Amino acid sequence: MPATILVVEDEPIISQAVADRLRAEGHEVVQAFDGPSAVATCAATSPDLVVLDVMLPGYDGHEVCRRIQAERPVPVLMLTARDDEADILVGLGVGADDYLTKPFRMRELVARVAALLRRVERAAELAARPVADLGDLHFDAAARRVWVAGDEVHLTPTEFDLLACLAASPGVVITREELYTEVWGWPGASGTRTVDSHVKALRAKIGSDRVRTVHGVGYALEPRAAS
Repeated sequence: MPATILVVEDEPIISQAVADRLRAEGHEVVQAFDGPSAVATCAATSPDLVVLDVMLPGYDGHEVCRRIQAERPVPVLMLTARDDEADILVGLGVGADDYLTKPFRMRELVARVAALLRRVERAAELAARPVADLGDLHFDAAARRVWVAGDEVHLTPTEFDLLACLAASPGVVITREELYTEVWGWPGASGTRTVDSHVKALRAKIGSDRVRTVHGVGYALEPRAAS
């Protein structure tokens, strides 16, 4: 479905190329070229999705993402010049849903945008799934809130959907391909590290031993006993 997309990129050639391609896909596109104008434009236009470069004048993409997510949750596709795990985890930690490393193929950007828009539609379905409390892990699916050992844990929308997907089948290994399909609505995306990066960010919030890695296959949620 057509969406309103905010493209935040300070390099005019890249910004225009991305905007032109997204318009060709039927979307309405607005553009911003620095951090402060990105926050202001997001508040004024309420986009359905933001394509956000990390390196921006004014303040960087991480600060932009933090500010716009504080106002209204919105899917964010982060563009980064460095395929550095620490940099990626910072972006995910402030609310980015996915990332692309420069240089990227425009076809892949379009696919990521489409997948994020589908993920928003699927979020309600995932949240509506019955998920029982798992030991000291407590879910409120309707409110999209999670508590660990009585303490509330603040998850990004994607982290919540990922945890809900794993929690629907506790102890069962869910493949990366299944997670891409269920959480991102993006089948056939096994060549990216998106799931792995989100799992690492999730572990940092709920405990590293709660999500078991099955190398070459996927992940399983291993609940602890209630205290």
